[in-house]
Amino acid sequence: MRKTLHRMAITKARINLGQVARRAHVNREYFILEKDGIPVAGILSADELEDYLETQDPGIKAQIRKSNENYRQGKSRDARKFLAELRRGARKNKK
Repeated sequence: MRKTLHRMAITKARINLGQVARRAHVNREYFILEKDGIPVAGILSADELEDYLETQDPGIKAQIRKSNENYRQGKSRDARKFLAELRRGARKNKK
């Protein structure tokens, strides 16, 4: 999916903030807000911001790197099978 980037005067964004926020959330569009033609801020969906912030944490980065290595080495499992195993274990523990 290709992302759409819009440049917009900060005053125009303020007037249309509800619409800008909806487009960022629903359509995953990015907005660069400018003051006197100078970029000063950006708007993106909260989910994408959280994902970005997680990747800035060295511990999270290490976990992602390790996970990718395991996947390339064939050490991963199908998520559906793993979840089924967890459910079976939970049922056994209830009995």
